[in-house]
Amino acid sequence: MAGLQPGQYRVQTKLGGDMLSAAKSDIKNGASVLIVDTRYSGFNISIESYAKAHGVPVIDYDWLTTGGTRTYYVGFDSLKIGVLLGQGLISCASAWGDKHPQVIVMKGDPLDYNVALYVQGYDAVLARQFSHGWTDVSNPAGTWDPLIAQSEFQQQYKAHKNINAALTPNDTNTAPIISYLQSKHIKPETFPTTGLDAGISGLQNILAGYQCGTVYKPIYLEAQAAAALAMYVRAGIKPTSLLNGHINDPQTSTPVASVLLTPEWVTTENMSSTVIADQFVPAAQLCTAKYILACVTAGIRSRPWPRPYLDL
Repeated sequence: MAGLQPGQYRVQTKLGGDMLSAAKSDIKNGASVLIVDTRYSGFNISIESYAKAHGVPVIDYDWLTTGGTRTYYVGFDSLKIGVLLGQGLISCASAWGDKHPQVIVMKGDPLDYNVALYVQGYDAVLARQFSHGWTDVSNPAGTWDPLIAQSEFQQQYKAHKNINAALTPNDTNTAPIISYLQSKHIKPETFPTTGLDAGISGLQNILAGYQCGTVYKPIYLEAQAAAALAMYVRAGIKPTSLLNGHINDPQTSTPVASVLLTPEWVTTENMSSTVIADQFVPAAQLCTAKYILACVTAGIRSRPWPRPYLDL
């Protein structure tokens, strides 16, 4: 965030070396706060080092730059996301009558810092199930590439014919796995899977009875929180009222003061009042011909009442 005059801000969307060049340019032109969003941990250490050397505080947004020197972090509570994935699988297995779940536990890319927190969350939830009748069948290496995820699943499904449930880490990875299960004539509401990100494919798979639910991150709340935090920092005021937790930088063992937002587990029961009400996914795009009846059953209408925005 750059501002040479009160109320003036600039948004830069760059990748790799372009991000460092953009950060240097912004700081040279008077930026007093940087909000840095990096897809993989550690990618923007050079940006944060440069900013620190020039007295400019950095806010990590959505992903933590491990080994970095940021001042604050803003993002959804990744540990809670993992918990919701585990709890969602449990409640769905019960609702769908899967009395003896034989589970494959998929993972996201291990280079993504958030993945470690997801795993910590759902492992804690599933541990009790695995000691009370559930079976932990397989744990592939993990990826965010949906084709690799499908390959991992197919290999394990062929090797372990007893697999009848999957902890899957996001909607994009889950979609090709569901397509594969459908090719094997698996019926709806018989093979629980999970998801994250509330994408159209995930929501449609939920409506069709092939996915239990998805973890929804209302990104407008995250953007609002980051903007509010940046304004506090820019004004030189400690944002005590916004900060509500810490996350740990595993490379430096440093606690990072954070704004941790609350994710939501979305099913057919609350899809209309969450992702549709927020217009995160337009009802018209979701409820195509194949899903019209399911949308009607879920109470989804084309013009839902919007939910109120976060009052900061």
